[in-house]
Amino acid sequence: MKALFDSSSVNCSKLVTKTYSTSFSLGIRLFAPSIRPAIYSIYGFVRYADEIVDSFQGYDQEVLLQEFEDDYKKSLVRKISLNPIINSFQHVVRQYDLFEYVDAFLASMRHDLDKTDYNTRKEYNDYIYGSADVVGLMCLRVFVNNDNEKFNHLKESAQYLGSAFQKVNFLRDFKDDINELGRSYFPELETNTLTQNAKESILLDIENDFKEAYKGIVQLPLESRMGVFVAYKYYSKLLKKLKKADTTRIMNSRIRISNPLKFIILTKAYIRLKFNII
Repeated sequence: MKALFDSSSVNCSKLVTKTYSTSFSLGIRLFAPSIRPAIYSIYGFVRYADEIVDSFQGYDQEVLLQEFEDDYKKSLVRKISLNPIINSFQHVVRQYDLFEYVDAFLASMRHDLDKTDYNTRKEYNDYIYGSADVVGLMCLRVFVNNDNEKFNHLKESAQYLGSAFQKVNFLRDFKDDINELGRSYFPELETNTLTQNAKESILLDIENDFKEAYKGIVQLPLESRMGVFVAYKYYSKLLKKLKKADTTRIMNSRIRISNPLKFIILTKAYIRLKFNII
């Protein structure tokens, strides 16, 4: 039965989410059951594409990414794929009209194969749009259930949130990006060194993104608001830890949020939403 195959495909995307990110997996479990499968499907697809360009050293990453993209495009025509991650995703793409966002995302992933520096603000912003903003826009299409008026109203905030998450990731993963992947994302950097001035400029930029994103979070439908708010609080806490850490520590270690602290963040977020004090 095709329905059984489709169901198992979504379960594969769910497994990918749980395997790669406890934080996002927790956030998705706070969504209404009706929207969880679509969000799992989106995460599974973008996670695998990201893994190809980030983690498959020693393999022909360009060929693998091209095959992944080709399989995705074939699935749009055939309306099926034997790759369960792509199969679950193509349903969501067609249902929520995500085609242009996926194209932008795959273009940014391709940059990670050969581009190592983002020296101008435009290059930096274009990359973040394709690698993060569009993922937020994909999710927003699901959250508002294709309501164009609501989508357009919240679109800008969703992009700010995607940008904030990605920039926090860049700062958190500074050591690995520079030393293992040979990538330097922030235009503020000089010779791949994080100076105090550069750090302050980056933090100010991220804080502004979060400020603008918050305006939209509080207006999200109830089905998705809790999960997004928890992710927002988690990343805000991570940003605070990065702000307290000196540049040497950021360049030589990976700042983390402990599991007990994640639970505290979840509890506080739930209480704030319960009593409508966000």
